[in-house]
Amino acid sequence: MQVNIIRHLPTEWNKKGKLQGKRDIPISPVTREMQRHIDKNKKNLYRLGPFQKVLASTLKRTIQTARHYGYQPEIDPLLDELDFGPFEGMQKSLLFETFGERWAQNPKEVKLGESLSTLEHRIELFLEKYKKQKNILIFGHGSWSRALISYYQTGDINEMNKIVFDNNECITLNFNRRKLEIF
Repeated sequence: MQVNIIRHLPTEWNKKGKLQGKRDIPISPVTREMQRHIDKNKKNLYRLGPFQKVLASTLKRTIQTARHYGYQPEIDPLLDELDFGPFEGMQKSLLFETFGERWAQNPKEVKLGESLSTLEHRIELFLEKYKKQKNILIFGHGSWSRALISYYQTGDINEMNKIVFDNNECITLNFNRRKLEIF
């Protein structure tokens, strides 16, 4: 199975460094520079396709991103972003200050609005649900995507907060060859 992930386009909260989680924040207006990046990603997607499934979470920022790419995605709640609970709407720095090294080294010890063990379980359910698909395109979220990348690389999500995956970045995980490509 090959999984291609594009993290949603930036939102105003992304620009301000605020945690979004389950908050249904729309994307910001697309700038010319962002459109150039979308066009570059579309060329890579054309090369990586065709896709048997195009998926997005239930949150509008992933659906809006998919539509900017010209896709009408299937919606799957397994792809929803991590629930940051009381930290949603707060600066990311507050999360780091509160949990320190545990957030970076062993995030499964941290309990937010959703435990990170639950997020890992959603990753496992996703992989089981789509394991027979040859090639999938996902319009996803930062924490969910980093958790999948960590799971792909190490077998669990504990490395997720050491991974950088920017808005509108495209990454390919080939579960058959264990090859990671970043575009």
